[in-house]
Amino acid sequence: MDMNVIVAGVGGQGILSIAFVLDNAAMKEEILFKQAEVHGMSQRGGAVQSHLRFSTEEIWSDIIPEGGADLILSVEPLEALRYCHYLKPEGTVVTSQNPFVNIPNYPNPTEIYEKLYALKRYVLVDSDSLARYAGSPRAQNMAMLGAAAYLF
Repeated sequence: MDMNVIVAGVGGQGILSIAFVLDNAAMKEEILFKQAEVHGMSQRGGAVQSHLRFSTEEIWSDIIPEGGADLILSVEPLEALRYCHYLKPEGTVVTSQNPFVNIPNYPNPTEIYEKLYALKRYVLVDSDSLARYAGSPRAQNMAMLGAAAYLF
């Protein structure tokens, strides 16, 4: 069993919390994992990503090569597009459809969705509505993790 996952979003969305949950689930199942993350500039609104690699065999690198990701799990749709070049041809993007507009030149969401629709395998999730229904708008990250759970 091998699985490579990129978790993406912006600072304040709980990207590292998603990685923590996945890593702990792997430990519980005695699956080997490696994690690398970029969050040095991730003050609220800055880009955050985490590379997660899971395997029953030894893992030699914590960085996923371009074209090597089975899954891109994103809490922000523009951030999902940022990492599409990492996706395997049969890989899947699971992303929130709810933009986090944090820059003045944020693209029109329709343009973002059109690029996502062009992907072979994608899932768009209204994570904002799901999190609010669950009782906390801050739970969008866990709503996204739940939406992607069927792929693990």
